[in-house]
Order: sequence, then C-alpha cells, then structure tokens
Amino acid sequence: MSASQFGSRFVITSFGESHGTALGVVIDGCPAGVRFDSEILKKELERRRPGHHGSGQIVSGRQEADAPEVLSGVFEEKTLGTPIAIIVRNQDARSQDYKEIKNSPRAGHADDMWRNKFGHSDHRGGGRSSGRETVSRVMAGAVAQMLLKETSPKTRVMGYASQIGPFSLTPDERVQVPSKNIDSFQARFPSNRDVEVAELLKSAQESGDSYGGVAEILIENPPAYLGQPVFHKLKSDLAQAFLSVGATNGFELGLGFESAEVKGTEFHQGTQEAYGGIRGGISTGESILLKVSFKPTSSILDVAKKGRHDPCIVTRAIPVLEAMTWLVLADHWLWSKTDRI
Repeated sequence: MSASQFGSRFVITSFGESHGTALGVVIDGCPAGVRFDSEILKKELERRRPGHHGSGQIVSGRQEADAPEVLSGVFEEKTLGTPIAIIVRNQDARSQDYKEIKNSPRAGHADDMWRNKFGHSDHRGGGRSSGRETVSRVMAGAVAQMLLKETSPKTRVMGYASQIGPFSLTPDERVQVPSKNIDSFQARFPSNRDVEVAELLKSAQESGDSYGGVAEILIENPPAYLGQPVFHKLKSDLAQAFLSVGATNGFELGLGFESAEVKGTEFHQGTQEAYGGIRGGISTGESILLKVSFKPTSSILDVAKKGRHDPCIVTRAIPVLEAMTWLVLADHWLWSKTDRI
C-alpha cells in the first residue's frame, strides 16, 4: 500500500498538489447500493473552505469553488461497488507568490524536507504538503458518512475547538457542546467568548503571528465492537488518521494524559469519560471522545503578511478531522462484517 492510501476495507487514494490542475480521491471498497447524497458532499466541502459562516477575516484568503466532479462509481444516485473517483479543480492558485521559497525554504514548513528527500518537488503552495490536500480527505469522508448514515443512522460525529491560544472551554461549556451548532461560531469555539477568539486570530493575522490549539471529536452512538486487535485497534487507527493531518502534534482518548494523575480505584469505575468509549481497542457503543492538538501555524511574520494563510489551523481542520473519523468508522464497520460466521 502506498503512502497516499488510507484504510484496509474502505480504501482511499488521495492525489494532487496545491497548485496543480486538480486534487482528488479514488475510493475503493464502498459497497454498491449506497445512496449517493450530493448535498452531503457539497456541504462538507463548503465547511472546509475558507470563509465558512463569515469567518473570512481569520482564515486564508484563497478562494476556491471546490465544486466536486464525480468521475466514476456512481449511477442513478447510488454507488456501483466500483471505484469512486471525485476531483475538484484548482482555480485560485497564485504560484508567483512562491517563487522565493524554491531556493529559500520557509521556517517550520516542509519545503526543504520534501526537496531534500525527493530531490525534485513542487514548491508552489507547498505542493502536496499543503493543507489543501485535505480536500481529498473531506470528499472521501463525505462518502464514508453516506455509508454510515444507512448502516448506523444514529451515529453522529461532531468536531469543535476546545482550546485556541489562551482560550479554553469551561466545564459548563463543554457539557453544552452536543446541543450547539458548531459552525455558527466563527472560530468553531462553542462559547460566548468565540468573538474574543476571532478578534485574537484577526489580530494575529494582521501582525504576522499565529496560535495553536486543541480540537475535540465527539462520536455519539458509534457502532459497537469496531476495532481489529492487535495492530488495528480502533484507537490506533483514529490516532494515525488524526496525526496524518498537517500541524498535529498530540492525540488523546478519553481522559488521556490526565489519567496519569488518577488512582486505579478512581479511574476504573466503568465510566465512558475515563475510557473514552473504547476498551481493548474495541468500541463499546458508548460515546467516544478524542482530542488532537495543533502547533501554531508555521507561516509567521513576513511569510504570513505576504501570503494567504490561516493564523490558526484548528478552525479549518475540524471538518477534516470529522472526515477522517467517518473514514475510520466506515473502514472498521466493513471489517467487522468478517469478524465471525
């Protein structure tokens, strides 16, 4: 399996560069007969685009239509069981902005790493190391979501920012998260302080600075008994899925690192908060809580002021993390069908 593929049963192949002709994905392993809901695909792509629900001042200025073109695998609004290929064409690339970095790599970016590793690389917009690659993941995740909506209709995946820079959700705010429309908040930070967070990011963008943060993914009513020990535990595949996203640098399940401070007699009370909805690498059917941390955006100072960059990755990454979650769930749901006779 190549490094641009993900999944064992629901297998996706991501392709394309930031300033190439198009980016796309080939999905192999999706069963036939799944209702192909184009509105889900369009909605998820729109959520990933810069400027969702008026957040234009705190995200990249690049404006791509991201209009999906389904090339194969779908007929009469149903999947055929054959490979599904979907692309979006690049229309707002400004390749001239990246001439300088061809020989002068940007600090904190992967420019020199890719060039030194491969000897020949596409420096325009970061090439394939660009966050724009995630559009392929979102398209694939939308199809995975279509599959789960038919096979496990009560399953819900919700992502949100729990921390951006110095701002963190309070315990009361965290309890209320499931009832919130996360996309109605500019920074996807479900709090009355979301406006302050947006102002912080706007100021950072203007001054050429950036912030990191923490995103959380809540999976409600996941299918039970997903996970393939020993090397494909559900938690390990989720961790790999999340940490494959650019700028991520940490992953937690349930109480995560907090559990180091808790005595076993307190921890092992059978609560889903402690275990995070996964035991033995297998889903229990209870809600699953996952956390992933992001470093501050690498584009700072003059690089940020001259280009079109996000002052914080977390806000834009949430639809991507949700897509990766759907992909893992779909993959493991299909895998579970062969667990026993």
